[in-house]
Amino acid sequence: MKPVVLLVGRLPGIVGHLADQLEDLPIRWLGAHNREEVARQLADEPGIECVVVGAGLDDAVRGELVGVIAEARPDLTIHLKDRSSGPQGMAPFVRRVVAAMVLKEPV
Repeated sequence: MKPVVLLVGRLPGIVGHLADQLEDLPIRWLGAHNREEVARQLADEPGIECVVVGAGLDDAVRGELVGVIAEARPDLTIHLKDRSSGPQGMAPFVRRVVAAMVLKEPV
């Protein structure tokens, strides 16, 4: 069974776009773009191993989501993407996080 990673972003299609770019990784991707979806994914999928939050969300929303995730699943690591690398930096960021935190590849 593939490890599960939750991707949180501003746009509803975050998973499809990123999954295409990261299809070589042995990961099952889940997506969410608001508080309700994040809470639902965390409740419905106990196999989530880490969460990556995109930079397109407002800081207040990102902070709120970190609280929701930490309260529901204190065992998860939460990774916030920087804004300086822009949208094109999301796939490389996710790849690095997943390699180190989920696949346990040496960095």
